[in-house]
Amino acid sequence: MSTDADPGDRDRAAELESAAAGQVGIPVDAICVGCGQIRVKRADPDEIGQESTVDPMDLEAENCASFKHVCHRCGSTTWWNPVVILTGLLERERGE
Repeated sequence: MSTDADPGDRDRAAELESAAAGQVGIPVDAICVGCGQIRVKRADPDEIGQESTVDPMDLEAENCASFKHVCHRCGSTTWWNPVVILTGLLERERGE
């Protein structure tokens, strides 16, 4: 279930628009295993252990595998663990 309806002090939509989030894939809140930072990243379904035809609206983060992505704080490509699938941002992108 998405928690992006209550972003707290973070602007997840702005994070998603940032180049640091990536260009393609499902928007997820993920935690860097190196530094513990939580950021919005885009992950391809195959990268997170899902079928490429999966409906992202049906995904739960706990069923998704870790994926590699750049961490600007760590200064390298590292593993990220999905925390939540950002269905609200996904719906906004789809125009729903």
